[in-house]
Amino acid sequence: DRHYEDICPFLFVFSRDFLHICPSNSQTLNSMRKYLSFILLLIGLTLQAQETYKTVKDISYIPAGETDGYRKERCKLDVYYPVGKKDFPTIVWFHGGGLEGGGKHVPEMFMNQGFAVVAVNYRLSPKAQNPAYTEDAAAAVAWAYKHIEEYGGSPRRVFVTGHSAGGYLTLMVGLDKSYLQEYGVDADSIAVYLPISGQTVTHFTIRKERSLPEGIPVIDQYAPCNKARKDTPPFVLITGDRNLEMADRYEENALLASVLKNIGNKKVSLYELQGFDHGQVYVPGCCLVANYIRNFIADGR
Repeated sequence: DRHYEDICPFLFVFSRDFLHICPSNSQTLNSMRKYLSFILLLIGLTLQAQETYKTVKDISYIPAGETDGYRKERCKLDVYYPVGKKDFPTIVWFHGGGLEGGGKHVPEMFMNQGFAVVAVNYRLSPKAQNPAYTEDAAAAVAWAYKHIEEYGGSPRRVFVTGHSAGGYLTLMVGLDKSYLQEYGVDADSIAVYLPISGQTVTHFTIRKERSLPEGIPVIDQYAPCNKARKDTPPFVLITGDRNLEMADRYEENALLASVLKNIGNKKVSLYELQGFDHGQVYVPGCCLVANYIRNFIADGR
């Protein structure tokens, strides 16, 4: 059996700390202790009775006739999904790593939530060069959109997100429609894009590939800001604290939000998660994404 810490970590920590600080001579607070213990027990029993989940690993999302060995090696994804459930939402998740490292994984914050998660590997620099990784990201989103019904999910409820480099890929796939058009999918058919701490100017690894000066921003066709559009699905921009984030990461997202609003886009929002740096924002950012999707579905969308 899983411990409560694994099942409901935030509630467990709160309850544990609360129980420890309650004075033992207070009858009322003793009753509260028993009540919280009972709630924890109910949560544990309830979650054990919830859906079972299955993971199918290393599915190729590129054409069978692909001859590039590195692309065949990297372009695989895992599908984590609830068994026996229909029309569930699906999160396409792109890992971070500066477009130079990292690997596919299912964030714990998305597990046991009633969602499917499509965790994607994509080609990395310097072995692959821009725009290879964005092309791979689009291929993966298109695969999820076209195939998630086979697992019980709804293509109308596909959400795209990722942290850092994964956030950049989320933005490029959603704003530059040409990438998904290559695979026969309209970028506007995706429910919501929710990048976590993604660059909105041309990614620093692309500048590195061009031997451009470090730290000097470039806005060209590979910058999400340059692909801003009025009519899009919702874009939920998430960053860490502007005083703790990587250089200009909050400001870049604020710029994109401003550009989108100024051209008439009414579906953009920006969240600055104060107190969290670039790496730390991953956990609360994923929690915000999960909560957003739950509310989105609860609203009947």
